Amino acid sequence: MLTIDGSFGEGGGQILRSSLALAMVTGRAFRIEKIRAGRKKPGLMRQHLTAVQAATRIALAEVVGAEIGSTTVEFRPGAVRPGEYSFAVGTAGSTTLVLQTILPALLTASGPSRLSFEGGTHNPFAPPFDFLAKAFIPLVNRMGPRVSATLERPGFYPAGGGKFSLTIEPSGKLAGFELMKRGEILRRQGRILLADLPGHVAERELDLLKNKTGWDDTFFSVERVQGSRGPGNVVMIEIEAEHVTEVFTGFGEVGRPAEAVATHALQACRQWLDADVPVGVYLADQILLPLAIAGRGSYLTLPLSRHSTTHIDLVRQFLEVRVAVEGMEGGRWMVRIE
Repeated sequence: MLTIDGSFGEGGGQILRSSLALAMVTGRAFRIEKIRAGRKKPGLMRQHLTAVQAATRIALAEVVGAEIGSTTVEFRPGAVRPGEYSFAVGTAGSTTLVLQTILPALLTASGPSRLSFEGGTHNPFAPPFDFLAKAFIPLVNRMGPRVSATLERPGFYPAGGGKFSLTIEPSGKLAGFELMKRGEILRRQGRILLADLPGHVAERELDLLKNKTGWDDTFFSVERVQGSRGPGNVVMIEIEAEHVTEVFTGFGEVGRPAEAVATHALQACRQWLDADVPVGVYLADQILLPLAIAGRGSYLTLPLSRHSTTHIDLVRQFLEVRVAVEGMEGGRWMVRIE
């Protein structure tokens, strides 16, 4: 049984989620210790437990330690079973992170799957639904499977209450790809989601984006969310290029000025544009796992986050692949998997 130190590197829940994903794909059992040891509340929280439970159902696994607060989990996967599943985080915990755990195994499963998730869909420190649907899934589909996602309603931190569904038509094997250029920019869009908050919040965000980008009014939209379980505000900048789409996000929080929310998304977007790379910081982390499972691929990106470097170390423990990271001119980095 493989033993994983849950406190190494970035030390967060991603180590657990990716370990589960890789165990389901490879059939290797593992024991993870010191889960989230450096966090204010160590051990499994609700969204991490939901990820363990989801993996257990789909892989018909034997699991020990699957309870709130547990710092050690043993996971022995069985055969991956595609089908129709529903998962509820029960809080505003990220549904997209639960999906991140089980998606890799279902991409090459023996049949199609339909998944439904309830909880948080637009949370700080997790990929929002729009990033998943517009940036990540198109790259997954480039590898052979056909995945589509539909948002029924957004769920914001801390109330949650969001829901989305996903359909997966698997392929027998994942095909790697090279993503070294983003190509010509085809579309730009600034979107603001607002739920149960005064309209001036969106107006101030909109003013800042217009003034800083110089884009025409037609590039922007404000979407009032009806029936939200709680207040929420998200600023998203979507850039569709010839070979990739990127989504940059700022999340409203109590005490955070509207201008700061918009500025956060805009700065991330500008950093990506100025670097002339196809893959942003978060997308670099997300596509690493499916490319490693495929056994080949490469992409050009910004300096890697600690999330990504931790991810690379973990992949090497489960898979017989070489992951090379090379610094390039202009502060760009190339990741190559072979």
